[in-house]
Amino acid sequence: MKKNVSLKKGFTLLEILLVVGIIAILAGIVILAINPSKQLGDTRNAQRRSDVLSIANAIYQYAIDTNGTASTTIISGTPSSQACTSTANRIAATSTGGGINLWSDLVGDSSTYLSAIPRDPLETVATSSGYGISYSTTTKRITVCAPRSVGEGSIQTAANMVSVTR
Repeated sequence: MKKNVSLKKGFTLLEILLVVGIIAILAGIVILAINPSKQLGDTRNAQRRSDVLSIANAIYQYAIDTNGTASTTIISGTPSSQACTSTANRIAATSTGGGINLWSDLVGDSSTYLSAIPRDPLETVATSSGYGISYSTTTKRITVCAPRSVGEGSIQTAANMVSVTR
């Protein structure tokens, strides 16, 4: 007498679990290699570089159009003893914002330098841009900086902060 034994083809539960485990390990290695938090920080810093450069260029263009005179708001509003990173030297994002208010010089009805004051990607206060400005009375140079760039992405120290001096 013959027994009818059917051979079923397929995968066992152990084989499926083994494959899923290997895929999970490989996915973990790839995620660690990509380092998403560093990538996001670098992306925000790229935006900060663009914003800081836009603000500095607008201030520079304003100075050219006013025969080499920088905005009196910058000269009288930024204490030279305080760094660009000081909260007292933050640039206002709106015409009613606190800090250094460049709205009427760079954005207001009669100016064409900026359509709006750029804002830091992590800034939560609606009236603040999150960017700072300082004016040196000795060198007569203006520095625009992004204080929140420190510790983001590949920038780890204040010496490497996103900033532009003109």
